Amino acid sequence: MSSLLKLAKVVVPEVLPLLDKRFEILRNIKYHGPIGRRSLASSLSIGERIIRAEVQVLQQQGLVNIQSSGIMLTPYGVEIYHQLEQMIHDIRGMQVLEAQVKDALDIAQVIVIPGDWDQDSLVLRDVAKAAAGTIKDIVKDHMTIGVTGGKTIYQVMMEVSRQKGLPNTRVIPARGGIGGSMEMQSNHIAARLAEKLGGSYRLLHVPDNISSNAKESLMKEPEILNLVADLNALDILLFGIGRADQMARRRKLSDQERKDLFDQGAVGEAFGYYFDVRGQIIKDSNTIGISLDDYQRIPYAIAVACGSGKAEAIHGLAALRKEIILVIDEGAATKIIQLG
Repeated sequence: MSSLLKLAKVVVPEVLPLLDKRFEILRNIKYHGPIGRRSLASSLSIGERIIRAEVQVLQQQGLVNIQSSGIMLTPYGVEIYHQLEQMIHDIRGMQVLEAQVKDALDIAQVIVIPGDWDQDSLVLRDVAKAAAGTIKDIVKDHMTIGVTGGKTIYQVMMEVSRQKGLPNTRVIPARGGIGGSMEMQSNHIAARLAEKLGGSYRLLHVPDNISSNAKESLMKEPEILNLVADLNALDILLFGIGRADQMARRRKLSDQERKDLFDQGAVGEAFGYYFDVRGQIIKDSNTIGISLDDYQRIPYAIAVACGSGKAEAIHGLAALRKEIILVIDEGAATKIIQLG
């Protein structure tokens, strides 16, 4: 925390809660605008009269415009919002949490975003934006990026800003698809991310769970062999962390298979591997994609997860490899520290 914030905390402590409240109002307007006062009050669980007074102050400061369609941030408001983000990060003690999680998991880097996705759906976008910023800092031309599917990684892709100067960057799916929404599939995410980076992509038209015979046959196809070779030489892997129970249902495992998983202590899943809280592999989905050996060799592994309910899964994932960049929310961070 800056010296100015430390001084304010001692001399005018009432300023910090007010700053935090107005930041939350700006945040909701940024993500939901144009938004009406009633909807804004409902979203923040604050009385409409209080919202009206706060919005009036923000309007007087040139941070918001009130139009017939609703309240929106002004360009100046957007600029101030971005400057406030790091300040709020410090005020809420995220630096301390990051150090504690890093120590608890013994991993390379931790980024913690304020809030708990289990309580506030907007937190996903904040976490995704932080992960997108991490990719921007790392990616260079001639790199190959692997991506998994799912809602979290889809949102990370959405938060990545368009870039130039990366025409030789390639994006590829790290695993086959598991059904469900087309938007959330790794193929779709890879194609959209490549477009944003100005690079190219390759697709993997293979279901996530296939028979051993089918896998053996597909591995003879030149297109599959070439993609697997790319997976063996990834520079960056961007992936989500799932809870074992939720992923077992999504993959339509049988009742007996799910029972076997939980009897063995499965808590998490990532890129097709189910593992316990100590990082012991319990089951691997029989599909074509990145292997655990590949995962250990990748220079940059960026894991993204939200919600306190993911804490055990994150704990187990961290035991698989220490050199990772973990982007999580405050809810997950707090629960991880409690787990020890």
